Amino acid sequence: MDAALGILILGAVVAGFVQGLSGFAFSLVALSFWAWGVEPALAATLAILGGLAGQITAAIRVRRGFDWRLLAPFLVGGVIGVPLGVAVLPMLDVPLFKALLGGLLVTWCPAILFATRLPRVPDVGRVADGGIGLAGGILGGIVGSAGAVPTLWTTLRQLDRDHARAVVQNFNLVILALSGGALVATGRVTREMLPTLGIVIVSMLIPALIGMRVYIGLSEVAFRRVVLTCLTASGLALLASSLPTLLARA
Repeated sequence: MDAALGILILGAVVAGFVQGLSGFAFSLVALSFWAWGVEPALAATLAILGGLAGQITAAIRVRRGFDWRLLAPFLVGGVIGVPLGVAVLPMLDVPLFKALLGGLLVTWCPAILFATRLPRVPDVGRVADGGIGLAGGILGGIVGSAGAVPTLWTTLRQLDRDHARAVVQNFNLVILALSGGALVATGRVTREMLPTLGIVIVSMLIPALIGMRVYIGLSEVAFRRVVLTCLTASGLALLASSLPTLLARA
C-alpha cells in the first residue's frame, strides 16, 4: 500500500467514525488527513460525496428525535444559504475567513465545554432557527462546513441529544445532497474518480456504523462533550488549512 492510499483510507476511517458518533464533521476530519497526500480538488469532491454516503447511512440507522417542524426552518435557511455562499466566495479572502472561523471555534467551544454552567439560548422562534440554517448554508458554500453553526446553536439551546442530532444530521444530509448534485451536474465527478470514491465509502462505512452504536449509549452530557470536542477539532482543522497561507503572505 503506498502512502497516498494509506492516507486516503485512514482519513475515511477516522472521519466515518466521527460522523457516525456526532452526526457531522466528515469533511473537515477527512480533509485534515487528505491534505497531506490527496490532490486538493479530488479531496474536496471525495469529502462531499463521502460525507453524503455517511449521512444517508445515518438517516437510515439513527432516526431518533426527528421532528419535521423543528428541522424545517434550518433546511429552508440552508437551501437559500448555499448558493449565497458560492456567490460571495470569489469576493472573500478565504484563508483569512477560515482562520477567523477556526479561531472562533477553538476559543468559544472549549470555553463552553469546560464551563461549570452551560450558557443557554432560549427558544426564540423559527425565524432565528432559519437564520442559523442560512448561516450554515453560507458557510457550506464558502468552506464546506455547513454543520458547524447549527451544531453550536442546538448545543447552546440545550436541545436533548436526539433532537439536536436529528437537526444537524438531516440538515447536513440535505446540504450535502445539494452539493453532491451540483458536483455531478458540473462534471466534477468523473468516471476515473469512481474507484477512489468506492475506496472511501467502503473504508468509512463500518467505522460510521460503530460510531452510531457508540452514540446510542452516550448520555446527554457525554454527547454534548463529543459535539463540542468535534467543533473544536473542526476549528483546528480550519486553522491548519489557512495559517500556512497567511504566514506565507506575511
